[in-house]
Amino acid sequence: MTLRIATWNINGIKARLELLLRWLEEEKPDIVGLQEIKTVDEGFPRSEIEALGYNVETHGQKSWNGVALLSKIQFDEVHRGLPGNDEDMQSRLIEGVFSVEGGVVRVCNIYLPNGNPVDTEKFPYKLGWMERLNAFVADRLTLEEPFILMGDFNLIPAPIDAHDPEAWWGDALYRPESLEKFRILRNMGMTDALRAITAEEAYTFWDFQAGAWRRNAGIRIDHLMLSPQAADRLDDVVIHKDVRGWDKPSDHVPVEGAFSF
Repeated sequence: MTLRIATWNINGIKARLELLLRWLEEEKPDIVGLQEIKTVDEGFPRSEIEALGYNVETHGQKSWNGVALLSKIQFDEVHRGLPGNDEDMQSRLIEGVFSVEGGVVRVCNIYLPNGNPVDTEKFPYKLGWMERLNAFVADRLTLEEPFILMGDFNLIPAPIDAHDPEAWWGDALYRPESLEKFRILRNMGMTDALRAITAEEAYTFWDFQAGAWRRNAGIRIDHLMLSPQAADRLDDVVIHKDVRGWDKPSDHVPVEGAFSF
């Protein structure tokens, strides 16, 4: 079977519900991770999405952050929150485990902190969150199963991933400290799905300001990172760039991986 798994920073589920429903109806992905749902669990429009055949699990937060998993496959397990700091109340991680024909697949959906401005507490929080994430991933890799870590990483991996990399250098998304944490993640054996398929320039985010979409002044910050067992099953990656041109879009677009199970 082919399993289509996508990530999308929806930038407010209530503001983008019609956009999401249209995309789900047209594309029919199997599993979708949403970030920045910006609502508590009780406020999530579950029924409209369930009507399209999806099971819904959320880890919401009032006004900010929040993540969700939508799946046509029943959830075997659901985990919420990033371990390692009991005082961290921000809703930024949800993980689901699913039984498929080829065994199991573990899908972890994250909204990694932005970290700006870098001269505030937000940047140390980002780096600390990335350290905890790397520890979490190291633990998951010991399971030796298909593991997909996806979401809005708020990180530009390389110059090719920005229309104007010099303009971004020094931003929390693209500076040595952030990139070092990301290198640690990759060096554990996690594969950047898009870069396993193509070396070409590609973006997933275009700011609402300064005509970024019109000028194609984008960056690539939404990623699917794969354990060796998941990378072996990867067939293709598609960035649904056209969605950025739809009415009332998010500033991010869906990124979808196709896997053989």
